[in-house]
Amino acid sequence: MPEWHSIQFVWPRLLWLLVCVPVCLGFYIAWLRQGSRRTLHVTPRFTQRVGEKPSWRFTQHAPALLVLVGLAGLLVALARPQAILLLPSRMDTLMLVIDSSGSMRASDVQPSRIEAAQAAAKSFVLGQPGQVKLGLVSMAGAAALVQTPTDQRDLMLQAIDSLSLQPGSALGSGMVIALDAMLPGSGLDVRGLIAGETSPDTGTPLGGDPTASAGATGPAKTRPATLPKVPAGANTAAAIVLLSDGQSNSGPDALKMAQVAADLGVRVYTVGVGTVQGTLLKAQGMQMRVKLDEDTLKKIADITRGEYFSAHNAPELKKIYNALSQKIVLKKHRMTEVSALCAMLGILLVSWGCALAWWRQGRII
Repeated sequence: MPEWHSIQFVWPRLLWLLVCVPVCLGFYIAWLRQGSRRTLHVTPRFTQRVGEKPSWRFTQHAPALLVLVGLAGLLVALARPQAILLLPSRMDTLMLVIDSSGSMRASDVQPSRIEAAQAAAKSFVLGQPGQVKLGLVSMAGAAALVQTPTDQRDLMLQAIDSLSLQPGSALGSGMVIALDAMLPGSGLDVRGLIAGETSPDTGTPLGGDPTASAGATGPAKTRPATLPKVPAGANTAAAIVLLSDGQSNSGPDALKMAQVAADLGVRVYTVGVGTVQGTLLKAQGMQMRVKLDEDTLKKIADITRGEYFSAHNAPELKKIYNALSQKIVLKKHRMTEVSALCAMLGILLVSWGCALAWWRQGRII
């Protein structure tokens, strides 16, 4: 829908033509008064006396008002108005990155963080349009691609159910694996970024040949010396939904990997699951307090022009996923000309007014 507070005109000087509308209204009122005087003299069925003001009913003059408003719409269309439109965007690939670290065993979100996350993720998957390809990355001490982007929803549901908890948490690795899966032609040096051997700013190996592979084994991987950078959030065909408690203790720096996503134009929507005060988690005779690290998740969303959501219970998590579906599908376009919309509205109103006058009086004027 258009945001009319930001409307602009290509030819604003043509708006002076709108003075024709009150002029036409004045002629219409004068014509009505002359016609009513003639009718009062000739037609005896009127009980009004000469000089008495005629009755003004809205329904009686609705055709004329519709025509005048329609004329105003046509005149506005001549000035070529432009407005920011909120329209559906084409989403091709959506990657879910779900934290499968040991802290997700915590029960501050019932029945547990991971079980609530899995249930909400499955509901989110089933709510996506059929043409959108979905993929899944499991993120613990190391990140792994569990499901490549696919339009088969049953495969995604099976992949979500197969998640198992492991020690450690690497937010940065999860984002890099997701970016590589959804943008295979981006030239990302996944091994180098995860191992810290590749600069996130330039995409080149640190102290090495840009064409050299960052891996110790395997054939050399030819890649561009620098990654093509676009404005943050510019890629409307791909997005990442990252669900985590925000605590990252392994892998590359999460904020630097968020900048890599931003340079590729990919938005990262972060969902924090858990509570800020945290809860005590007991495992192998030890106990530790696991808390939600909102600051990291908020910064990731801010860097990539995404959005952060906080879920403190399972029902709230499902509501967040439903809201995410709308956030991802809708995007704010740049200024778009809406003169055709104004012209169409003006023609419809003029036609409606003429048709109403013909139906009531058997004539247009």
